[in-house]
Amino acid sequence: MLGRIANLLKAFLNVFIGSVERQNPEALLELEKENLRKQISSFNQGLASHAGLAERLMGQVRKLESDQNDFKAKATALLKSGNRSAAAQYALRLQTVERELAENRRQLEQAEQTYKDMVKARDVAIQTARAKIEGLRGAIADMRMKSAMAEMHEMAAGMIGEIGGSGDTLNRLHDMVEEERQKAAGRARVAKDSIDMTEVNLKESEMNALADQALADFAAREGMTLDQGQSGQAAARTMGSAAEGAAEKS
Repeated sequence: MLGRIANLLKAFLNVFIGSVERQNPEALLELEKENLRKQISSFNQGLASHAGLAERLMGQVRKLESDQNDFKAKATALLKSGNRSAAAQYALRLQTVERELAENRRQLEQAEQTYKDMVKARDVAIQTARAKIEGLRGAIADMRMKSAMAEMHEMAAGMIGEIGGSGDTLNRLHDMVEEERQKAAGRARVAKDSIDMTEVNLKESEMNALADQALADFAAREGMTLDQGQSGQAAARTMGSAAEGAAEKS
């Protein structure tokens, strides 16, 4: 029974945590970035320890190389001087040093290769993790933008449905404005029809006649002859304006 209750609580907790993570993916991404930094720091510590081991092997190799040169020189000098017993001791020590030197060189080579492989693996892992983080950051931003756009479209769709409904305020306002506009147009037409254009037409005819007379006087003064077509058009214009005025009076 206790196990079932524990499983149930664990399931509820997982659902709750999953819901929180979905609502705030940025926080989860920041947590993963922090975990990555901790992993890199821990890996670098191990890498530093390995580098220290390689340095110790390198120091041993240098010391053994120095002993090798020293023993070789002493064995050679003693052998040339005829001291075979002492020369043999140094030759024996030289063999031991050379075996240790060969083994240390092999270990150093392996340590150096392991160090290079570890550095490469770390760099590849970091690059891969950073690429995933940047990709997730872009995906989260795109998700946020699309969610906002979806909310805007849903809101707009709801507004259109509400605004376009029958019997709403905008429709009533449109009917009221259209009715007043038609009334104003009717009043304007009635006012226009009430204007007496007789006097206006007479004034226009007089102005045209005076203008034609002034043109004739100007032409006579300057010794110019008006074309019959021009004088005929002027007379016709004057007569036409007079006739229109008479017709309006009648």
